[in-house]
Amino acid sequence: MNGIQRIIISGLGGQGVLFVTRVLADAALDMGFSVLISETHGMAQRGGNVISHLKVARRDGEQMLVSPLIRPGKADILLALHPEAMPVHGHYLAAEGFAFVNSTEKLPSALSIDATALAESLSSPVSANMVLLGFAVASGKLFCEPERIEFALKGYGGKRLDASLNALRAGCGAAADHARQR
Repeated sequence: MNGIQRIIISGLGGQGVLFVTRVLADAALDMGFSVLISETHGMAQRGGNVISHLKVARRDGEQMLVSPLIRPGKADILLALHPEAMPVHGHYLAAEGFAFVNSTEKLPSALSIDATALAESLSSPVSANMVLLGFAVASGKLFCEPERIEFALKGYGGKRLDASLNALRAGCGAAADHARQR
């Protein structure tokens, strides 16, 4: 990663947008990066749109983080936990940015995976967010490696740890499969 990486995480309330943001932020902090976050989750309890802005920067870099918000057209990465996140928040993505979308359809401007179906096949439908995160991090486009995400998850512990790790690894495997098919 050179300079600053700007990441938008978008989905519906209850899909784990804030959890994915926290995991990425903790991985970045563990790597010694500076982090700024801004979250909008007023409608989360009703299944409304939720968006997080995450900026990650090297502390020794020339650029400083001054605002947590990402302007439209400036995001390097969009993690869309729901297919409707693309039309709602896709305008944040820079022309050279990468979108990773939980969708059953192949989208022309994004890398798609049916993270929901893969999570259900693991008997953990609520882990679709970790499947998508694994898919994105294994692509090599994010600031860290999958092992950093695993380390952050293990730091939380809890009864869902195994399910989250399995889902993350399944997403990483799907990214490897996707790369071989290209």
